[in-house]
Amino acid sequence: MSALTRCLQQEAAAIADTASRLSVEQVEAALKLLQHCSDQGRKLVISGVGKSGIVARKIAATFSSIGLTAIYLNPLDALHGDLGVVVQDDVVLLLSNSGETEELVQLLPHLKRRGAPTIALVGRLQSSLARVSDVVLDGSVDREVCPLNLAPTASTAVAMAIGDALAAVWMERSGVSPQDFALNHPAGALGKKLTLTAADLMVPVARVRSLAPAAPLQEVIAALTDAGVGASWVASPQDATQLVGLITDGDLRRALQEAGSGGWAHLQASDLMTVDPITVPAATLAVDAMELMERNRRKAIAVLPVVAESGELEGLLRLHDLVQAGLR
Repeated sequence: MSALTRCLQQEAAAIADTASRLSVEQVEAALKLLQHCSDQGRKLVISGVGKSGIVARKIAATFSSIGLTAIYLNPLDALHGDLGVVVQDDVVLLLSNSGETEELVQLLPHLKRRGAPTIALVGRLQSSLARVSDVVLDGSVDREVCPLNLAPTASTAVAMAIGDALAAVWMERSGVSPQDFALNHPAGALGKKLTLTAADLMVPVARVRSLAPAAPLQEVIAALTDAGVGASWVASPQDATQLVGLITDGDLRRALQEAGSGGWAHLQASDLMTVDPITVPAATLAVDAMELMERNRRKAIAVLPVVAESGELEGLLRLHDLVQAGLR
């Protein structure tokens, strides 16, 4: 067994020991406070010093990402003015392996005065923090993985694991859905799939030149070239906002090939366009629009018109833009 493997196994064993040692009553009390905090529209404030502070930042980031607003509060800054961010019914999670971190101990009476319940995640149940906190979670370890038994290693792994577990259980009990999760992760693959719509990625109609059905070939080529979109649209003679056809670069090439050079002079927009093309509403999820385009691959759908309920064209959605947005 390598030294690295041994260290990993020791940290895993420390987490396993914690799972068997944690008080069910205290865990439930902590989860009840978190749920009340969420129900009241309050926030979770997490504080710690040194390596515990780094773990606190990570736990705060995890909770915020799943829908419970959480912040990291530097305890020294809190004692010098930043305590103002804590309000009644906020829940404060205090991390300290010793349970005697001076800045946190000094902070406790001020938190109680503000009506903010406290959860102590500590390595010593008989510590100052544990004695005066509303809920106590046992994060003790027999020894650190560090060969000197000094550097925070197993203890920080245990604290991080407890934070992750609290977040996971709160998420489960709160019924957080993939859609809820995606709202806080708009740049991730899941977020894009569940939040980006046709309206977000379409080329606005103002950027796309329209054509009359009788527009000659030269005008069609100019419209396709000027916009740089790879498509143009044909408007109804009766209502210039209504779509009657779509012309893409591919439509132009196919029409030129079929007509032969002798027939080019007689081609009009109506000869090139796809009549009554498939359309989507602006609120369509971009990933659904992409699936629609790919399902109809034999028809070579590379552009989808985005149309309002009234039939008015709002923009053009291109397969290229959907791929570029990272939806595939």
